[in-house]
Amino acid sequence: MSQRYRITRAFQEKDNSAKIISLEECKQYFTSKPDFSYTSVFTVTGTTSMSIEGDFFMWSYGDTKIPFRYYQGDIYVSGTNEAVIPKMIEVAGELGADVLEG
Repeated sequence: MSQRYRITRAFQEKDNSAKIISLEECKQYFTSKPDFSYTSVFTVTGTTSMSIEGDFFMWSYGDTKIPFRYYQGDIYVSGTNEAVIPKMIEVAGELGADVLEG
């Protein structure tokens, strides 16, 4: 079963003015990272194909592309690939956010 993680500022101190992570902030942050690219449609292929619209920052890890999805002030990522854990912690740290499971 796949584990999902959430990068969020929801539990930061109340006087922090940047409580949510904005889409513009994400675009600026991920654009500065050479191993990330932005797409507004993520397509999953297998026996069937499915496209999901949204804001996705695709992390290139070797031949694998792992989506970091921005949604309503948070970033979501699957922990299926173990390599995602240190990258996710790095992203959260640089954005001043926390990582939650679920």
